[in-house]
Amino acid sequence: MFIKKKYYLISIVLIFIFSYVSVLYLNKFEKVNFIKNSIGKEKLYAIKYYFFPWKTIESQKQIIEHQTRVIKRKNRLLEPLYIDALKLEYAFKASKKSVLVEKSNDVDLLKGLKLKKYKITEGLYAGINNLYPGSGYIDFYGDKFIILSSRGIILISDEFGNKTIFKQIDNNLNNFANFNNFKKKEWFSFKDIKIIRENIFISYTEEIKPNCWNTSVVFGKMNVQKIEFKKLFSAKELLNTKTCTHSLQEIGDKFTPDNVDREFNAHQSGGRIVEYNENHILLTVGDYRNRERAQMKDTFNGKIFKINITNSDYEIVSLGHRNPQGLYFDRENNYLVQTEHGPQHADEINLIDLNKFNNNEELNYGWPISSYGLHWDGGLIDGKFLVTKEGTKIKYKKYPLYKSHKEHGFIEPLKQYTPSIGISEIVRVGKKKYVHSSLKDRSLYFFDLNEENNVINLERVEVFERIRDLIIKDNKLYLLLEDTASIGIIDLN
Repeated sequence: MFIKKKYYLISIVLIFIFSYVSVLYLNKFEKVNFIKNSIGKEKLYAIKYYFFPWKTIESQKQIIEHQTRVIKRKNRLLEPLYIDALKLEYAFKASKKSVLVEKSNDVDLLKGLKLKKYKITEGLYAGINNLYPGSGYIDFYGDKFIILSSRGIILISDEFGNKTIFKQIDNNLNNFANFNNFKKKEWFSFKDIKIIRENIFISYTEEIKPNCWNTSVVFGKMNVQKIEFKKLFSAKELLNTKTCTHSLQEIGDKFTPDNVDREFNAHQSGGRIVEYNENHILLTVGDYRNRERAQMKDTFNGKIFKINITNSDYEIVSLGHRNPQGLYFDRENNYLVQTEHGPQHADEINLIDLNKFNNNEELNYGWPISSYGLHWDGGLIDGKFLVTKEGTKIKYKKYPLYKSHKEHGFIEPLKQYTPSIGISEIVRVGKKKYVHSSLKDRSLYFFDLNEENNVINLERVEVFERIRDLIIKDNKLYLLLEDTASIGIIDLN
């Protein structure tokens, strides 16, 4: 009996040693990969976690320390580059020099499409997501092509050739958003340009008071020599208790009572402008990662607004948005087709029925109660959803991100992308046929809406660069490509 117990004990010890050695060296020897594969990632993780917790903790500690060093080193290297690029762009604007836009190589795309590229050789230096080169937005004034840089340079030309000169239009945009605002973070920028007959509208992230931000609009009379802008829409003039969101990076631990989540992100600022009618424009405003405001009707976050261009009066068209990036008004069908950045996963295409808006029905798209995505700060291990952080658990109690919108009284998206593609602008290219662009995925997505307004015939066409803006004229798509600061043209004829 004693001998049997002795053998059992020896067997257990040998199994333990074998397991220990196997786990330690699985990653080092290719010859035992079949063992690793047969165990599987989840079981292997469980063995490490429960039998050798000190090893797991030490490994995670090393990963975190390494990532922290990389991030700190990256920030130290890139921040001076961004500030230098910002200074360079400001100096170029002050010079009032013209800009050479030069033809570069064509790119063959899928579906027989060809991308013609024109490099903006000067002026656009400071970016929005990429710190360098610069980024911007585009529109037409009649037959003249307009480029707005993200820091306030306006360029104009009436052609695209092998070598085209774009003239600078003198302007006072930096009276509203300037170097001191922009240098705080690259995500503070001008957000869109829309030219409507003889008026030009530009949105931007406004620092309403120190470290306190929201999305605003200025406008002016179009003039190819000089444009004087004035304020149209600003939370600063529409004062209430929740007019702005606070940059936590700047105010440290001095959190304001209305910043309940202690988070801030000005990439989630919206800013898209479209024409509604002769007297109104529409403006999208993001939540700046102050999530609860998207459901609060007395705030200026997470909404689409209808704004009167003569007296600045406004109405909320829809709410429950996170970061509405693209907007197209389909007049023929009297609805808006809107694109939206989701959280981790779940970018959206939404349809906003303006007949319901005109009947005073509430149009609520659910954020941050319903979403097909996940919060960014925790919850995923090896693709599995696991809430591990106490702060994340609290966040899911406040903002549960239910997958169904309809079951909770909200409007379902037409389409959601999992994983996210960094969805951006959207335009119509045919009868109930649309195309939207993407940043992260560097592609265009063509699709149709059927009679029931369901997305059909979805086709992806990669263009190999982040697409910040997209417009259409004479059945040609014009793209602002921000990886190379170029204009792309795709002829759909």
